[in-house]
Amino acid sequence: MEAEAEAAAHGPGTMATLRAAKKVLRLDMKRRVAALSGPERQRQTEAVSRRLIAHPKYQNCQRIAVFLSMSDEIQTEDIIKDVFQRGKECFIPRYKPRSNHMDMVKLGSAEEIQHLPLTSWNIRQPAEDNSLEEALTSGGLDLILMPGLGFDKHGNRLGRGKGYYDTYLERCLQHPKGKPYTIALAFKEQICQQVPVTETDEPIDEVLYEVP
Repeated sequence: MEAEAEAAAHGPGTMATLRAAKKVLRLDMKRRVAALSGPERQRQTEAVSRRLIAHPKYQNCQRIAVFLSMSDEIQTEDIIKDVFQRGKECFIPRYKPRSNHMDMVKLGSAEEIQHLPLTSWNIRQPAEDNSLEEALTSGGLDLILMPGLGFDKHGNRLGRGKGYYDTYLERCLQHPKGKPYTIALAFKEQICQQVPVTETDEPIDEVLYEVP
């Protein structure tokens, strides 16, 4: 990644520039998605969901991590229902904001989501229950569906700045199964020419969005 090499060569000043560029791009991406109507978001959600469900990596995976979507993201409810209909194992994020830590814990059924507590981000997630299976304490993961604010066609992802997924992917590398395949789900308005990256940003394998 050229941006990483450049940052390393030029030191802290360049890193500050990259952080500033990310901040500007986050605002732009949020504005783009906010401008989409509800029906347009739903239409693109359905198009991206169809692309994912037809994808060989999805069809052949058994253990999949799926984010529970916020209003400015591709909605994942129907994908989760399809995961269970196909008899796959579904894992969802459990964030610990105080420690910037994320686990992927096993979901029992699609219906279970409605009974999960709401976080301050207004998304549902499992309570801190140690009896829940965490993906990396057992069989690992085959596929992770990635959220984000912006993406480019080189696999660079603009997250929300907390680094949850980047850190989790590093942990995946320590598992015997290794790093799972990663697919981001995006509105076409979230695709930009270049996402600025740092050395801690993990590239994703593929970005799915509606193509003409």
